[in-house]
Amino acid sequence: MVALILTIVFSVLLLVNFRAHAKFNIDTRIAILLNYPVCFLTGYFHQMDAIPFHWPSTGYSLGILGIGVGFVITFLLSGYSTVKNGMAPTSLANNISLVIPVLVNLFIWKTGGDLTLPVIAGLILSFAAIYFCSPSGTGSVQKPVIGALVAVFVAYGVTNTAFNYLNAAIVQQVGGSISFTLMLLLGSMLTSAVVLTYWTITGGVTWSLRSVLAAIPLGLPNFFSFYFLLKALDAYQQNGAVVLTIYNLGVILLSAVTALVFFREKLTKKQWLGIGLGCAGIALIIL
Repeated sequence: MVALILTIVFSVLLLVNFRAHAKFNIDTRIAILLNYPVCFLTGYFHQMDAIPFHWPSTGYSLGILGIGVGFVITFLLSGYSTVKNGMAPTSLANNISLVIPVLVNLFIWKTGGDLTLPVIAGLILSFAAIYFCSPSGTGSVQKPVIGALVAVFVAYGVTNTAFNYLNAAIVQQVGGSISFTLMLLLGSMLTSAVVLTYWTITGGVTWSLRSVLAAIPLGLPNFFSFYFLLKALDAYQQNGAVVLTIYNLGVILLSAVTALVFFREKLTKKQWLGIGLGCAGIALIIL
């Protein structure tokens, strides 16, 4: 239970970082792109024998690096959406994105069992939740960008689908979860280096010490949110139905409470309805 609580807390801390960046005049893009070396070093010092890597076949290796690219894209979208739409709506879009791997399992890989009535109801509620939780622009955050919520939903869903597939296929082959994670982060670091170099040359970013240092409090919870999620799965004998339900619901609800208490993000009745629908949808899909 401790590991499960910690992964929820660290996941919410990621959104807290994004929400605080505007207050402290931090360029979220720089902090995100530099957080990956912090994640990598944290994982390496946690398990130094994870290197040298044991790379799989070319196709799987390219897939690993591709997911690393996906991590960068989804994280940038999440940071942007948190600033524009607030913590609670972004957290909801992120966590109900699990409907995408569910649909892929059901209709493409055909490993997700039957399309039961509860699953159908969960999918409908999850999609409705994005609509109801979308900010109206009358709150304390900036003018909302609804497209960013949709982009977060799709990007996280596609990335998680690819991650789940490769994790099941090759995680033991490459040396375990930590080694697999570090290989993914290698792809993220390479992508970040290319993007930062391009933005620096074209004047797309303005470097500052505070934006660079912000990568540290972002990278640490980024790694530990994933690490403790794996620990929670181990503690519950890989029972994803229990762990993922509690995790997703916990992140959504704690994000909403944190946003209200610390950032005065007052949700409307419509948005609270969206959060409720999202929680019910997740429970129906996974359980």
